[in-house]
Amino acid sequence: MEEEYKDNNIKKDIDLIGLGNAIVDIIVNVEDRFLEINKLKKGSMNLINSNQSENLLKYSKVIKKISGGSSANTVVSLAELGNNVQFIGRVKNDDFGNFFSKDIKKSNTIFNTLPVDKGPSSAHSIIFITPDAQRTMCTYLGASVEFEPKDINYNFIKNSKYLYLEGYLWDSELAKSAFLKAVKIAKESNTKIILSLSDSFCVDRHRESFIELIDSYIDIVFCNESEVLSLLKENNLQSCKHSISSLCELVIITLGGKGSLVINKGEYEEIKPILLGGIIDTTGAGDLYAGGFIHGLINNYSIKRCGELGSICAGHIITQLGSRSNINLQNLLEENLV
Repeated sequence: MEEEYKDNNIKKDIDLIGLGNAIVDIIVNVEDRFLEINKLKKGSMNLINSNQSENLLKYSKVIKKISGGSSANTVVSLAELGNNVQFIGRVKNDDFGNFFSKDIKKSNTIFNTLPVDKGPSSAHSIIFITPDAQRTMCTYLGASVEFEPKDINYNFIKNSKYLYLEGYLWDSELAKSAFLKAVKIAKESNTKIILSLSDSFCVDRHRESFIELIDSYIDIVFCNESEVLSLLKENNLQSCKHSISSLCELVIITLGGKGSLVINKGEYEEIKPILLGGIIDTTGAGDLYAGGFIHGLINNYSIKRCGELGSICAGHIITQLGSRSNINLQNLLEENLV
């Protein structure tokens, strides 16, 4: 499948705008026993309140803090690859909010959302990394839950080639209303709309409305195997390939150590994994894969090449702690493309 994926938006000034939860990622190394004691299922994403967050952090040694959130991770990777991108997310004027704003701007990502002075504190996610490199997340959504339509500059969306959305926003009614207004504006403006399904538990909560959303608005879906199986209520990919191809024009499924599968208008492309070292932390692997892939779309590369770019970015990020690359991503792609 060597054809290019045409976006038809080459005259627009902004390459991509990402909407998502503005979250400070707090990375902690733990043993499996810690998860058992705190009744946390390995690999899960758990929504917690501020008291639970405080209790978990009390017994944790923080290794690293990063401006995160699924959509933000993807947007930052695109900025580091030289694209003109913006992120929209809600933070409070507090320590976590100020850290998020300063940290995300280091990547040249445009972040102009004004902080709020009232309400819950800024969101943060405690990411517990076990010795097998699996990550278990406990997230306090805080101020990001109150993300609403007035937080979005819709003129920017009209002037963007792509709009990138994370499924996690669907957990808040206010954010959901902003989400829906944004996709309607994007649709009217010929802006390609990308949805990341975010998490299989998120899909379980919103399956029917996600399917309706995809059918009505979405051009491109990013997901992993468990997320798409949850969406379609199937047990294996082989039994639902036809259903997947009918979701929308382009579906990208990451398969962990097996690589990824790209379905473009009924045509299938298997992308091999590219591992660039020992696995230390899988946090952000799917987000960085999406960043590399979308970078290819923005530059009108073939679908196969887009998948290879995604695999390189994901294969690198799992060799380090956290979802921000400690090396230049542009150099990384140049050195590893065949």
